[in-house]
Amino acid sequence: MAKNRTKAGLPTRQQILDFIASSDTPAGKREIARAFGLSAQDKILLKALLKDMTDEGLIDIAPGRAFHKMGGLPKVTVLRVTDADGDTVWAVPERWEAEHVPAPRLRVREARGKRSALGVGDRILARTEEAGNGWIAHPMKKLARGEELMLGVLHEEGGRMWLQGVEKKERRDWPVSDAAGAEAGDLVLAEKTGRPPRITAKVVERLGDPFAPRSFSLIAIHRHGIPNMFSEELLEEAERVAGQPLGEGREDLRHLPIVAIDPADARDHDDAVWATPDDDPTNEGGWKAIVAIADVSFYVRPGSELDREARKRGNSVYFPDRVVPMLPEVLSADVCSLKEGVDRAALACHLQVTKGGALKSWRFTRAVVRLVANIAYEDAQAAIDGTLENALTETALRPLWACWAALAAAREKREPLDLDLPERRIVLDEKGRILSVAPRERLDAHKLIEEYMIAANVAAAKALEAKKMPVMYRIHEPPAREKLVALKEYLKTFGMEFALGQVIRPATFNRILDQVGEEDFRPQVMEQVLRTQTQAYYGPENVGHFGLALGSYAHFTSPIRRYSDLVVHRALVEAYRLGPGGLTPEESGSMDRIGEAISKLERRAMEAERETIDRYVAAYLATHVGEVLEARITGVQNFGFFATVEGVGGDGLVSVRDLGSEYFHYDEAGKRLVGEHSGDEFALGQRLELRLVEANPVSGALRFELPEGKGAGGGPPRTGRPGKGAPKRVLHRRGRPANIRHQGRKR
Repeated sequence: MAKNRTKAGLPTRQQILDFIASSDTPAGKREIARAFGLSAQDKILLKALLKDMTDEGLIDIAPGRAFHKMGGLPKVTVLRVTDADGDTVWAVPERWEAEHVPAPRLRVREARGKRSALGVGDRILARTEEAGNGWIAHPMKKLARGEELMLGVLHEEGGRMWLQGVEKKERRDWPVSDAAGAEAGDLVLAEKTGRPPRITAKVVERLGDPFAPRSFSLIAIHRHGIPNMFSEELLEEAERVAGQPLGEGREDLRHLPIVAIDPADARDHDDAVWATPDDDPTNEGGWKAIVAIADVSFYVRPGSELDREARKRGNSVYFPDRVVPMLPEVLSADVCSLKEGVDRAALACHLQVTKGGALKSWRFTRAVVRLVANIAYEDAQAAIDGTLENALTETALRPLWACWAALAAAREKREPLDLDLPERRIVLDEKGRILSVAPRERLDAHKLIEEYMIAANVAAAKALEAKKMPVMYRIHEPPAREKLVALKEYLKTFGMEFALGQVIRPATFNRILDQVGEEDFRPQVMEQVLRTQTQAYYGPENVGHFGLALGSYAHFTSPIRRYSDLVVHRALVEAYRLGPGGLTPEESGSMDRIGEAISKLERRAMEAERETIDRYVAAYLATHVGEVLEARITGVQNFGFFATVEGVGGDGLVSVRDLGSEYFHYDEAGKRLVGEHSGDEFALGQRLELRLVEANPVSGALRFELPEGKGAGGGPPRTGRPGKGAPKRVLHRRGRPANIRHQGRKR
């Protein structure tokens, strides 16, 4: 490895970092070699060392082949102006690839007494200087215009063209100075030009019809900067590695009736399962099980272009009409996808499960599998229920169900957080048009696969701990105290007590919901319990998984679509000495940085997926504008409340301005607005009828108003706690922590 290349005469990594930081001029390979008096032979080793340091994320290379510390800035670099207000100008680096730190914002310091000639979108070559906790840029010269790109839709008004941004929070339209041939109604990318107060938009790319269903995911891809194309070189590498033999020494599991149970519309198949009664006399009444996972680490090796691209993406992103994969299709949908009747490379997790559902032992092997079937959740459930004949029911499915019964019993004893929140399912026709929007049905088949995946994830974490190997944990911390205080105040409004001094466990929240029972306000309380939870993330320090009530938990079961799982696979390959593709020393030393980066990318993907669902829902509801719909309040603020259409979703605002002339007090603890004179109230979780007055598929925004004769002055639609018939499940999307159970995805 690279560390072995460092010899006498060749500077260490730290010496190179110190030199780059202290140099008054850009430091390239030539300057570094001269500073340390390196020989011709040493210069060859220096080139390899600098490449390793770049791959490890210690340094980055700027235009002109000069190096700088990763997370820092080159001495001279190109900046793009983002704000220009009088003599105060701010800029950001035009090129920034340090995923683990945000791009710095630099104050541009121009010559004294000279009014700034820089405007938003201008590009400058500048000398950078770190000052205190910030950065200063000294312009050297102005470059050709850059692109401060906005995504929006063109419309014509008052004889001129305007650009309306696609984001919900975008409140203003921008005058268009150059439409570049695009017409009103087109979805475009545009750059800001000019200086305040005369900033205009210049179209740089026409993307097509914004109301075409397949545009909704395209908007999210552009808005969040999600890479959605693979280079020709990368595709060639993928084809090359896909054609390699499965390798020697694999355990042969092709004789076992292993099955994959997935959504009917699954694009890839990471995992497959098998179980049978255990014949080990020390495990009487127990089970043997195998969770076979696609052996992605065999194909995607550390340091390869495929690996760099996968880490850059972090995960696959799933939209109703397409998937933006982490890996090229020849791997993600073909060679690495476990399919019926074909030999596939797998990393097999062998489990011994006691009759009480505890994990007695585990081991990991590289294997070759040949699935006997890919079965949809619904078909597996129907086979078990006896409503669908399946030749594999007795040989494959019933043993899986029996072992799952033991795992489920252990889960109940563990008492994880029990918020079973289904996702909305967008059903499209072959042309991408919306047929329906509805919550997914949750079956025992979903729960079964989830428990096998959790068991394998636990085994992976514990196996690596036992082998003293680095672990990329899936971490879910307990709720913060301020969130618990807010929950306590909220529960008071229902006459419920919540002791802050108690030890908080997942079961603590389950008890709250048990106490509520089937009261009409159960959805409101469930909503608040959900908001109390923290967001899960990845990292090498084990804090445990609060929501699942597990002390050691990693993600092992989805390496096709999650980089975290690929890292865990590599660690297992290295720990069990299973051949090529194991975790490298460089990766071991970068677990913090990798975990932070992929956590950030996961949040990006979740936001993009959520926004796209909102756009599809808005398009679906656009045909219902003007109708009165059953809705439920999902958020309350001092300026109004947000509501979602029951059974469909989509958030829309009802402003306090639209509630009439009465003044409404905002009760933050109770999450409600209360009329000063009438006592009318609008509270979190409340069901009511609202008229849909706007549905914008481009932004995903909805707008509601009270039906005529309702609300202040006419009596509230429903006040206080919701009436009979309130839903007993919350259809919640915003801020859902990753520990909450939901179907369609596996752990």
